[in-house]
Amino acid sequence: MAQWDRLRQLPAVYRQQLHELYDRDALPMDVRHYLSVWIEKQEWQRAARDHDFAVVLLQVLLENLDIQHSRFVQEESFLLQHNIRRYKQNFQRYLEEPCALASTILWFLEKEKEILQSADLAEQVQFLQVEQEAMETSSQQDLERKMAGLRNEVQCMEHTMICLEEQQDEFDFKYQTHKMEAVVDEALKKNQVKNLQLLVNRLNDCRKSTLLDLNKLLDRTEDLIDILVKKELVEWQRRQQKACIGAPDDVCLDQLEKWFTCVAVCLFQVREFLSKLEELIGKVSYDNDPVKSQKPALQKRADNLLRDLLKSSFVVETQPSMPQGKGPLVLRTNVQFSVKTRLLVKFPELNHSMKVSVSMERYRRFNVLGTKTKALNMAESQSGGMVADFRHLTLKEQKSGGGSKGASDIPLTVTEELHVIFFDTVFELKGLSVQLQASSLPVVIISNSSQQQSAWASVLWFNMLSQDTKDVMFFANSPAATWPQFGEMLSWQFLSATKRGLNDDQLEMIAHRLFGKHLNYDTCKVAWSKFCKENTPDTFWAWFDGILVMVKTYLEDLWRDGLIMGFVSKGKEKSLLKKKQRGTFLLRFSESVIGGITFSWVDTTATGEPDVKTVQPFTKVDLTQIPFHEIIRNFQILEAENIPENPLLYLYPNTPKDEAFGKYYSDRSGVDSPYIKYIKTKLVFVSKENTLEAKSPMSSDMVQGEGLESLNDLCGEAAEQDENCHSLDSPLETCHPDVMLSDLAETPQDELLMYVNNLNHFAGTNIFDDDTGLFSCLTSQSCGSILQ
Repeated sequence: MAQWDRLRQLPAVYRQQLHELYDRDALPMDVRHYLSVWIEKQEWQRAARDHDFAVVLLQVLLENLDIQHSRFVQEESFLLQHNIRRYKQNFQRYLEEPCALASTILWFLEKEKEILQSADLAEQVQFLQVEQEAMETSSQQDLERKMAGLRNEVQCMEHTMICLEEQQDEFDFKYQTHKMEAVVDEALKKNQVKNLQLLVNRLNDCRKSTLLDLNKLLDRTEDLIDILVKKELVEWQRRQQKACIGAPDDVCLDQLEKWFTCVAVCLFQVREFLSKLEELIGKVSYDNDPVKSQKPALQKRADNLLRDLLKSSFVVETQPSMPQGKGPLVLRTNVQFSVKTRLLVKFPELNHSMKVSVSMERYRRFNVLGTKTKALNMAESQSGGMVADFRHLTLKEQKSGGGSKGASDIPLTVTEELHVIFFDTVFELKGLSVQLQASSLPVVIISNSSQQQSAWASVLWFNMLSQDTKDVMFFANSPAATWPQFGEMLSWQFLSATKRGLNDDQLEMIAHRLFGKHLNYDTCKVAWSKFCKENTPDTFWAWFDGILVMVKTYLEDLWRDGLIMGFVSKGKEKSLLKKKQRGTFLLRFSESVIGGITFSWVDTTATGEPDVKTVQPFTKVDLTQIPFHEIIRNFQILEAENIPENPLLYLYPNTPKDEAFGKYYSDRSGVDSPYIKYIKTKLVFVSKENTLEAKSPMSSDMVQGEGLESLNDLCGEAAEQDENCHSLDSPLETCHPDVMLSDLAETPQDELLMYVNNLNHFAGTNIFDDDTGLFSCLTSQSCGSILQ
């Protein structure tokens, strides 16, 4: 298929590129269309070098235009007749420079091939079912198209400048020749002057056309800068804010860098075009020269656009953060932090030449220490971007008198004070010098690790609600958050920490805790004081963050696999379990114990009614010593006649316990233990209840674990020798007396005898051979309780 026919069948986005390519008179689209077969068969590359061959092709081109004109006369196509006649007149100016026309046509044909190649590549990608990047939205595709149009415009302008210079050289040569020749014949002299005037007029028209095209090029550039600076960069900055607080947003700068660099390169080329015009009028000028009158305004406009672009192109790519911090933007005095800046206009010739310095606001009370000056370079970026990576900075508090704390007298807590870090550099290239400054998102500066939790709450609240990244007085009048904003932010915390966010049911439980029962929570709002600032140690954030830390530290795998229902109220828990078979249990976070997790299961009463029981919450003290899946695996309850039984059989809704948790179990043989001469021990949580009625609370001695030492030691060492032996141990955290707990402490010796008399538990085990004795195995601890 002919090249022109292929181009006409391309998708709309590529046909648009074709329209932009032919949006000028150098080679009109009408001529390209009606003479397409002849044009594609000619050797334009040879004609661009061979003057005689170019003359032949030009003559044939003019003859073909005559043929087309005659055809349109017969068809009575008045408009096409006019256009073809005008095109022929324009082409006649190449009679003395036919190679220039050949070069022009060859350039257009090469540009057409590039459009076809782009379309072919896109078709191959679609055929291979390669997914487009998430960033490539329809608006960004439109931006890519505009960038391609800008590049085409600049390339066409390059060609225009060449033609303008050749036209001027032609006039200059003939004019200088005329001056040197002593022409006596007045008629001949008058005719030469007339021809020179025609050349001047043509040169003047060409200069006016060039200036008009330069103005159009700057218009297109200005539109693109508005899109980049006011839309794309703002959206990236917002994505970065959300990513800092856990959102899974893409904050890669490579695409923005490509766009910023493209526009900057084009503007530098425009400045070169203007310099070329200055050079041309230095050689040839005349009265009312349009270049002299219009060039200064064009120069000023191009420089201002370039400055605006450059000032916006210097950004903080990675916000300040400490290696062991809770998140970015929380900095501690005298502790190192890192931060990375990036210049989105990438010029390799500036590698290592631009120095970036760090500073704080003058009216704040901290000094930046460490390596405060670094060069922008391409070596410290994986993508080869121009970055300055500061890795060893610290903040030191100034020892100054009153009044240095801040610019406002509004009282704020330490964790509500916001500070901005600034980065300065100078861009110098091709005679242009621009001062650039980037600033970090507001940071919270603390002096003690105990302030971490509150500081991170401030970072969350600011970046959730504020888009004014320099509003350091945000907390002087902090706005409330809507529930959709707030719930999304909470889910991000779990998503970033554990790779699993919160589902709708879990968020609904949290909303119910905050607002009470509503059919819809979208209009509900959470105040800053409700979130973190209430005068109580148990604020909402303290409760939520305690759960988050526990899950991240001890329960991440279980949470990520969806085994922990987590955020479910006691009422919802009972309604779910009472519909299930005996032994069904679920795992939820405690509503009253910060950083606590518990499980509840369904049992049956003496009359066969479902009865939901809940164990006292486990905290980090427990989970540090026994993994939670092992607690679930081996948890036992002593029912009537002290018969141990694991009441946990099915994870809600109906998954067998070992099927749900089996992959986490880990039984190590004795040879894996450094204490191979000892019989292995196992820590097991055991609770006891009277299945008929609740009796007196457990005694204070029993709470402290006294009276169970022999029992723990004996059963602990023997447990691994017989799987039927259920080791008795207590929770790893002292629990409070519970009125629902049966008479747990009345006859500890009877419990011991139950094991001693049941000798089959120790068959085949010589437990008395070791000199260490039985009482060196485990330190006894308190007993678990059952809360109904």
